[in-house]
Amino acid sequence: MKLDILAFAAHPDDIELACSGTLIKHIKNGSKVGIVDLTEGELGSRGNRKLRYEEAANASKTIGNIIRENLNLGDGFFEVEEKSLLKVVEMIRKYQPEIVLCNAIKDRHPDHGRGSELVKRATFLSGLVKIETNLAGKPQDKWRPKQVFHYIQDEYIEPDFVIDITNEMEAKMKSIQAYSSQFYNPDSKEPQTPISSQEFMDFLDGRARQFGRTIGVKYGEGFTSSNPISVKSLNDIQ
Repeated sequence: MKLDILAFAAHPDDIELACSGTLIKHIKNGSKVGIVDLTEGELGSRGNRKLRYEEAANASKTIGNIIRENLNLGDGFFEVEEKSLLKVVEMIRKYQPEIVLCNAIKDRHPDHGRGSELVKRATFLSGLVKIETNLAGKPQDKWRPKQVFHYIQDEYIEPDFVIDITNEMEAKMKSIQAYSSQFYNPDSKEPQTPISSQEFMDFLDGRARQFGRTIGVKYGEGFTSSNPISVKSLNDIQ
């Protein structure tokens, strides 16, 4: 199945927190979208592997992505090395996306920056004919996406562009709340974490308002690009 957008995340819930509004918007406009989680998020202080898969499935129902896969590379321990790179290459060649989204180039959690580098390198390697990969016993054709964009996570990074998600903000928050073990729940007996408080939920709203304000809308999501972004004319820039 060929996709228009393939979004990679170091952990289940990275996509929901940082770019689910953008995915929802594009899906509403007819784009085919998939998500690949690099790890199971098994080192999270709250919840467990089984619950995380259930939460990710529930979040996907809200977002509307047509596929979601998990590479189980090892939360906290995956590295940018040949085995991990080839697994990501297999996903890129399998779904042949025009656009790849991936983690922030740097962030509080070290897996985020490492996941960003892993996916960015894999998108280049995926276009090399001499790198051979097989999926289900069948050789894969080379494929290189047109663009790789990095969503912005916990640490503030100046965006290269911002997507208006004003009409998608409610659904974005619903997708985040699908991770009921992770985020604010006054009845939870789980340990407190940096993302389990009401203040964190307020931060998410404030960050979306901050990005939105830069482009004159209520809510936005910011992205960076490693490569120049092509436009046909100055009139295409809003």
